[in-house]
Amino acid sequence: MRRWAGKLGFALLVALILFYTLFPFYWAVVSSLKSGADLFLVEAWPRAPAWGNYTAVFQDQPFGRNILNSVFVAGAVVLVSLALAASAAFALARVSFRGRGLLLGTLLCVSMFPQVAVLSGLFELIRALGLYNNLLGLVLSYLIFTLPFTIWVLTAFLRELPLELEEAAAMDGATPFVTLTRIFLPLMAPAMVTTGLLAFIAAWNEFLFALTLTLTNEMRTVPVAIAMITGSSRYELPWGLIMAASVIVTVPLVLLVLVFQRRLVAGLTAGAVKG
Repeated sequence: MRRWAGKLGFALLVALILFYTLFPFYWAVVSSLKSGADLFLVEAWPRAPAWGNYTAVFQDQPFGRNILNSVFVAGAVVLVSLALAASAAFALARVSFRGRGLLLGTLLCVSMFPQVAVLSGLFELIRALGLYNNLLGLVLSYLIFTLPFTIWVLTAFLRELPLELEEAAAMDGATPFVTLTRIFLPLMAPAMVTTGLLAFIAAWNEFLFALTLTLTNEMRTVPVAIAMITGSSRYELPWGLIMAASVIVTVPLVLLVLVFQRRLVAGLTAGAVKG
């Protein structure tokens, strides 16, 4: 009897967690199919779904261009972050030098700064480089919060790899670059997928830098584009359109997580068990 009670309690707990995590997305989908006064009706599914909200999102503003902007920025941030973090993590994890702990601590401190604290200085830097209202400026600014995280995760992962692999490569005449690219990178695939996916999500959802460092609709990313959706008056917001746009930009992230689910779990649990 106690065993069945435990299973029932576990099932109820799982159901509660699923409801808590999935209900907001479900309600966003329901709200995206409503318009006008129907938004104030509480119903499991709209009686007359307003599918036109999804097409209106692309008709009223360059939302397709905004999605491409986000894809370019987030993809470039992931590539640059992983390339720099892999080499930096190799040096921090496998090369002994004075000040290594201080450098890692500095990276951790940098990642703790709130975005608004560095916004003014970053704005002046981007403007001085001539990258204001430019997607490359967003890529450069996003590295502030993605690079420290990726370096920390990859450094922790590289520390768990056996030292014998590096020694055997050195005996065969492999240079540090060859050791990193030919031996360690294949083994780092789960950790790199995990950090890359998390960096992509962070860059995809970033709002403050994108709002400050872009000016025109054609250069905005999707979070800013959604915030700029307005109604016929300043006191009226088309929540149906806003929810439709939110669903459109959330689906790619869900698909990415589902596609890389196994590698994501492997990367998150890597190094949890030694021996």
